[in-house]
Amino acid sequence: MKKLVFFLCLIAVAGCAQAQTTFTPPPAIPAYRILKPDSTYTSYTDLNKHKPVMIIYFSPDCSHCQHLMHEMKPYMKQFKNIQVVMITFTRIEFPYLRLLKDFSRDFELGKYPNFTVGTEYPTYKTQQYYHVSTTPYIALYDKNGKPAHYYEKAPKIEELVAEVKKL
Repeated sequence: MKKLVFFLCLIAVAGCAQAQTTFTPPPAIPAYRILKPDSTYTSYTDLNKHKPVMIIYFSPDCSHCQHLMHEMKPYMKQFKNIQVVMITFTRIEFPYLRLLKDFSRDFELGKYPNFTVGTEYPTYKTQQYYHVSTTPYIALYDKNGKPAHYYEKAPKIEELVAEVKKL
């Protein structure tokens, strides 16, 4: 009998431990404030409240993030009706802000007015908000600001385009 009770206790503890590792992001766009490569700030209050939003949490030197951008390049027209906010944790002193500028230049993000790129250093509020542990992390919101989909790692580009079309 003691062994049975002990075994059931182990199962309960394992179930509780598993439940604690599951994270569901809050149902709103995070209250971010980022420094853009041109040394100006923007925040969530600058978003058009009636357009969908894609937040990409990334690192300029992350190979997976760079791969995502290479895959997105041929599909940029598919993203023209969504506000894309790319947020990183990169520091702002030399040479770190340069990484952000180079990333924006290399992927020609200046050509796309719906793309905003910046760093949230030193607050890391967005990173904490989503519990980001790997990059890229992607959050999609519909035109009403309601969460549509979250990706803890880069999805296949066709899947991302299909989700964006639904917004």
